[in-house]
Amino acid sequence: MIKDDADYPKLLKEIYDPPFCLFVKGKLKNDGYNLAVVGTRKFSNYGKQITEEIVEPLASQGITIVSGLAYGIDGIAHKATLEVGGTTIAVLGSGINRAHIFPKEHARLAEEIVEKGGAVISEYPPGTIPTRYTFPRRNRIVAGMSLGTLVIEAPEESGALITAQCALDNGRDVFAVPQNINSENSVGPNNLIKNGAKLITNYQEILEALNLQEIKNFIDNKQIIPDSPIEEKILNCLSKEPQHVDLIIKETKLDSPTVNSNLTLMEMKGKVKNLGGMMYILGR
Repeated sequence: MIKDDADYPKLLKEIYDPPFCLFVKGKLKNDGYNLAVVGTRKFSNYGKQITEEIVEPLASQGITIVSGLAYGIDGIAHKATLEVGGTTIAVLGSGINRAHIFPKEHARLAEEIVEKGGAVISEYPPGTIPTRYTFPRRNRIVAGMSLGTLVIEAPEESGALITAQCALDNGRDVFAVPQNINSENSVGPNNLIKNGAKLITNYQEILEALNLQEIKNFIDNKQIIPDSPIEEKILNCLSKEPQHVDLIIKETKLDSPTVNSNLTLMEMKGKVKNLGGMMYILGR
């Protein structure tokens, strides 16, 4: 998708250097309720525990967890989200084709993310090999499509801190979990806290900081509930990308009068919008 597409992440459009296009495998939710979760590859038991304790309830309530599919905290965040049936997005520094997923050990995790309603995305075309230059660039996307960035564990030289800086540069919240000062992984989060990042000890504090205590109600209220099996078939064909009525008829396998009459009723209910020229999108 290109930057002008309706499904292009709204928050990502707001950063100073958004990617011109994104290559997407899976379903890229565009409600904006995203949180970036990042940290070191060389995590501790404490880091794993805290990641799961914070991510799982957030994902259960409808927050989409964004991370980089890397070893360590990234992978733990993705897996914790999937464990509770949540949605997660993996942003790659390579092409999205299986042969170039990095690390290769996470190729199956990438497939599971897509299978369970999430997405694997990249600004690089399929076939792109990851390099030490592509990873820092992808970090701006992780932060840019998120309301805030949570840093769990990070040594002084860490890609997680690049992601945090990208969030700060674009006026987004940065959260950090306090660490044992004798740990190498404490330097990043503790310095972030000293410099104004929000100290986080539980998931509720993130919801409060983002004013999302009622997140589940927000999401439920935005859902379009079909009133009949026919409406359900039609809604499954629609998104914010305009669809011609002929394509709706083809995909639903319904006859033309049935589709047209139901589209008229659904437009009156606010479930769909008629853009003219027999083109339709979701109403909200």
